Amino acid sequence: MPKMPEGYTKMIKHLPKNLEQYRITDNPAINRMYVPQEEGSVQGLFEIPYGNKRLTVMVGSDEQWDHLSVSLRHRCPTWPEMCYVKDLFFLENETVIQFHPPKSKHINLHKYCLHLWRPWSSEIALPPEWMVG
Repeated sequence: MPKMPEGYTKMIKHLPKNLEQYRITDNPAINRMYVPQEEGSVQGLFEIPYGNKRLTVMVGSDEQWDHLSVSLRHRCPTWPEMCYVKDLFFLENETVIQFHPPKSKHINLHKYCLHLWRPWSSEIALPPEWMVG
């Protein structure tokens, strides 16, 4: 199993109790892929309120990556919406990334879905601060 970088933790190990009420257990996506649904598990499918909308969030980790997908029915999530979800599942000082893969490897299962990833094997390098903005 890859070793996590110093200071990293796997996504929160137990879901805060206030989020458990938003777990979805009757969505067809759960039948298409393995999505643990044990109460208290951080992994699973959730519809989390944000303002007057609900963000659909699928959370899953394997032995190399932490992963979140965030979607809305009629548009892609905004930067503030993605930041909100990131802060629910990762610590404030942790870096996560979005990928833009080559078209040959791009798979689009949902038109309005964005993903957050964090590798376990290495710390994510950041560009110079002045470039991050």
